[in-house]
Amino acid sequence: MDGLLAWLVGLVALVIPGFGASEAPRYNGYVEARYVYASSTTAGPIETVSVREGDAVQAGDLLFRLRSEQQLALLSGAEARVAAAEAGLKNLTTGSRADELEVIRASLEKAEADMGLARDSATRSEKLFAQGLVPQSKLDQDRATLASAEAAVRQLEAQLKVAELPARSEQQLQAEANLAAAHADAEKANADLGDRTITAPAAGRIERVFFDPGEIVAAGTPVVSILPAGALKVKFYVPEAARTGFALGDQVAVSCDGCPDGLTARVSFFASDPQFTPPVIYSRDERQRLSYLVEATLDAASLHPGQPVTVERR
Repeated sequence: MDGLLAWLVGLVALVIPGFGASEAPRYNGYVEARYVYASSTTAGPIETVSVREGDAVQAGDLLFRLRSEQQLALLSGAEARVAAAEAGLKNLTTGSRADELEVIRASLEKAEADMGLARDSATRSEKLFAQGLVPQSKLDQDRATLASAEAAVRQLEAQLKVAELPARSEQQLQAEANLAAAHADAEKANADLGDRTITAPAAGRIERVFFDPGEIVAAGTPVVSILPAGALKVKFYVPEAARTGFALGDQVAVSCDGCPDGLTARVSFFASDPQFTPPVIYSRDERQRLSYLVEATLDAASLHPGQPVTVERR
């Protein structure tokens, strides 16, 4: 009887190719992308957008620019104050009266309070920047604000000394501090102007342009999304029993309708929590219903985000 059964299986295998062979398990999934978003640290209307969807860009290429008339005016004013401070350094003044001394002392107290606040803000930004929570421009702005506040304190201290003890050396200190404060204001104005021009933070392909010229964007709102090289990944789900058969770095075969043959990806992530869990307890029967998310980075960028795919172990 056993021999007859084996003969029948062999005969069917000859007639139907693949009969009796166990098919490798397949898992359904989809393609997802890890985008890089470009935004401005300040709000304002968009003046120009220099890229279109599908364009290839390199890191540092111009993406878009915000209108900057106000920032240009502030920079011009700061540069004018620098010129006035330089002239003041050459044209020293004399000492002041008692009423003027009181005004200077009051101004110095306010400047010292402003400096303390600016120092706290700069220290906080340095800590947040080290944690990657604020951009470099925010740290530079707070440092420039602190430098301006310190220069203002030095300026008023020197001015007070000049008012109390009118002497040429003290007058020079005052004028030099005034010039330093003007330079700090000019640096801050120049940094603010630079924040209106946004360049590509990474090389890749422009995936989406979310705004057109003339539209107003808020600070931190993405205007352009970039798809860098190697940013495509496959997300698929495996049952609990098959989870131990995968390891980080394993290569898997990827296929889809209309896709070229030979697509592969490498496992780069395992979810620690199941996607579908029974409501009670993990019994031996129930845990067969568990499904875990696995991510694999595509070795080639020939697919598109959202594409349904099938994954097999190699």
